Formats: sequence, structure tokens, C-alpha cells
Amino acid sequence: MPHLNVEWKAKATDLYTQEQQLITLNPKYIGEDLQTDTYFHTKHGRLKIREGNIENALIYYEREDIAGAKASRVILYKYEPDALPREILTVTNGIKVVVQKKRRIYFIDNVKFHFDEVEGLGKFIEVEAIDTTAAPDQKKLQTQCDHYAAFLGIKDEDFLQQSYSDMLMKS
Repeated sequence: MPHLNVEWKAKATDLYTQEQQLITLNPKYIGEDLQTDTYFHTKHGRLKIREGNIENALIYYEREDIAGAKASRVILYKYEPDALPREILTVTNGIKVVVQKKRRIYFIDNVKFHFDEVEGLGKFIEVEAIDTTAAPDQKKLQTQCDHYAAFLGIKDEDFLQQSYSDMLMKS
């Protein structure tokens, strides 16, 4: 079942300091994940397999390419590590791009924080306010994203318009 996220990605001005700032709020630390996101060709939205030591999932999502917080409709299927889903999608859809990153993951309630070091791109912060209820409150999610952007010192010019995959394809 699809769920709603409001999320933003931003270039980190000082990843370590910004992460330490978040830690002052006592978030739940999930761990450091070495992730490979393989994106596949699709007619609509984005389709990827995430393979990591913490998170493994098949993810389809649709969102606008705008800077700042934006709504995203997500279908997420978590699974135990298995190369077969990637192999099937590679054969049927073809690989668009592969993104490799080191990601430290935290949660505060329904808000997920990523402190990313992306191979070939640099250091970034991503915040996702997640709502899986039957009646999502997009305004509440937006408010949460805006709050944490201000708390972490994110400026308008730091926000990314595109995904890591789009940025890698352009570089």
C-alpha cells in the first residue's frame, strides 16, 4: 500500500557538526548502512532496489524535482537480502544508474534522518517525515521537515532539486 512522505535532501555544510546537532535531541540511532541503490528504467516515477547491511527493499516512488521539502508517494517492499529481485529487474527493465553511499540512520518518532556520503557526489543530509496512516496529514509532515531544516541550519541554497541518481547521471 502506498504511503506519503514529505522529504528534503541538502548538501551538508559540515556533516559531522550537523549530525552532532541532531544527536543533542537523543534520536534513535539505527546504524551505519553501506547501501547500493540500483535504479531501473520505468515509464513513470522511480524504481530501485536498495541493498545494504541494514536496509534491503524494492522501492517505487513518485515526486517532483523541486528544491526543498516535497511530497513523495512511496510503495516500499522490505525483504531479506536476495540478489534475485535485482536480477529480474535488470533483465526486464535494464539498469539506469547505480548509487553507492555510506548512510548513518536516525529516527525521531516518524521522522527519519540520513547523513550520507555518496560516492562521486559528496556529503548530504536527507530528512523524511513518514506517514503510513489511512488519512495522511501532509501539512504536519511539511511542518516537521521545515522544523528540522531550520534546526540543522539548512539554507535555501543547500536544498537539492534532484535525486542522487539524477545527479550521478549528469556528472
